[in-house]
Amino acid sequence: MDIIKNRKIFAIFSLVIIIVGLLMFFTKGLNYGIDFTGGTLIQINAGKFIPVDEVREITDEYDKDVSVLHAGIEKDEIIIKSTLDLSNDTITSIVNKFIEKYNINENNFQSEKFGPLMGKEIREKAMLSTLIATVLMLGFITWRFEFNFGLAAIIALVHDIFIMLAVYSILRIPVNSSFIVAILTILGYSINDTIVIFDRIRENVRLYPKESPENLINKSIKQSLKRTINTSFTTLIAILMLYILGVEAIKVLALPLMIGVLAGTYSSMFIASPIWYELKNRKIKTAK
Repeated sequence: MDIIKNRKIFAIFSLVIIIVGLLMFFTKGLNYGIDFTGGTLIQINAGKFIPVDEVREITDEYDKDVSVLHAGIEKDEIIIKSTLDLSNDTITSIVNKFIEKYNINENNFQSEKFGPLMGKEIREKAMLSTLIATVLMLGFITWRFEFNFGLAAIIALVHDIFIMLAVYSILRIPVNSSFIVAILTILGYSINDTIVIFDRIRENVRLYPKESPENLINKSIKQSLKRTINTSFTTLIAILMLYILGVEAIKVLALPLMIGVLAGTYSSMFIASPIWYELKNRKIKTAK
């Protein structure tokens, strides 16, 4: 495949997803979870598995939009999240209904309230962490390669973040603290894939100084393709197993990781290298 020749097709494909995601974001916003909006969390050590439908039979009376997750090896722990600031009386009423119906000890209940200020603080720290990580990566790649490589890699990382945000916005997937963990994890994963290809490009530039940039990039990606596909495939299989077999709390983390791995693999081959090609051409034209 001539990736450089078809670079506009790949760019348009990404832009379509991002634009649709941005339209959803500006019209409906992200589906923020309790970590960002504030609300109430009730944790129950039930001692046995209680289906989500049965949990909702109790909680729907107070909030029909609660999030119900199972945790623990036996899935006997229940985590109820509400974006509403439930009163102490309401929490007590919910707890009493579980005690009456399932004979659960009252010591097996925990509740916690999250204020909107905490959600704002989490968002600010997440943005700061992402910014610091991005700047450090730009500095490292510039030091190890050159500035154009670094700039292309960072643009590809921004692409990955926008793709993840777009998918979450389009599918209305709840955004919580696990999403932030996934973002930072994917930044590291994606940059590693990109560096492998850039290292191959740099090596081929040294070995074939008379080769055109288009051929060098296509050759470098083809040489790295098997490694990239194998790494991404095995990573996706592991994350997919976590998503299928894991408890709800693990699934919440596994889903954005899967989206991020796919976006990172795509961008490292079809976005980062063509961007470097464009920057390289612009530099050559400016020098002339």
